[in-house]
Amino acid sequence: MAAVSGRLAVVLFNLGGPDSPAAVKPFLYNLFSDPAIIRLPQPLRYLVAKLISGRRAKPAGEIYALMGGRSPIVPETEEQAAALTAALEGLDLGYEVKVFIAMRYWHPRAADTARAVADFAPAHVVLLPLYPQFSTTTTASSLKEWGEAAAKAGITARTGTIESYPTEPGFVQAQALLIAEALDRAGDGPVRLLFSAHGLPQKVIDAGDPYQKQIEETAAAVVAALNRPGLDWLVSYQSRVGPLEWIKPYTEAEIRRAGTEGKALVVVPVAFVSEHSETLVELDIEYRELAAESGVPAYVRVPAVGTAPAFIAGLARLVASALGRG
Repeated sequence: MAAVSGRLAVVLFNLGGPDSPAAVKPFLYNLFSDPAIIRLPQPLRYLVAKLISGRRAKPAGEIYALMGGRSPIVPETEEQAAALTAALEGLDLGYEVKVFIAMRYWHPRAADTARAVADFAPAHVVLLPLYPQFSTTTTASSLKEWGEAAAKAGITARTGTIESYPTEPGFVQAQALLIAEALDRAGDGPVRLLFSAHGLPQKVIDAGDPYQKQIEETAAAVVAALNRPGLDWLVSYQSRVGPLEWIKPYTEAEIRRAGTEGKALVVVPVAFVSEHSETLVELDIEYRELAAESGVPAYVRVPAVGTAPAFIAGLARLVASALGRG
């Protein structure tokens, strides 16, 4: 066993979600007041955020009511943090390890986590967003907020940042194992593997955001790992809102097309590593109903990778690499 040479703080980032019905509206306000989401100057952004969060609070509250009145993303991220702690301790990196979590739009926010990290007094900090594919609307936004919070908390430790890992072998393997099980349950008829990712306005991609490219890289890597010649697969994008053109194809359109072609669907949440409203409600309820209405013979949803051992091992390797120990 290596001698302990200091403390290592790993910070996991995710978007977060409301932890009670009363939190839905302020969560939405935090989301839409982010300049990475609503790209307007103040005070216009404030006014738009107030308007949208007010209008969407009731339908969003109904969505979270289907999940027991709160988002599961924080407890699931806590489980991932515990699993990653064990994996890092198993690598014997020579640090006392503590894994923290920071949510972008609800508690625990970056400011609270930064104070906790400062109290831990680490020799090294590794920032690890739980967004495998980089986007200015997720990764960059979370890291920007962290930078400001860490400065205020007085964190001066050496810091390494993992910005994206769309084809990390453990992440790919975890997805492939879950998909293989789902494909085996999809029946003997023609099947299409549908990688569904949260969409973005097309103008964000046109401005240089690499998200769509990295989503496609993940899907291609997973298909290669599956090693099923002739597999019918494609990438689509869900969760579109508002009047803007979003990146295509849309998941809803692909579900309808599969119905007209008589193909079963195995649906993969390719950009989500934990369960939340986009998987538990949009994919599991709304899109399942659409598939039935559209005549899709079978609709199988692949779980998010969560604490799958291959995925957690991959995250641990990323941390070790950020420390120069990979």
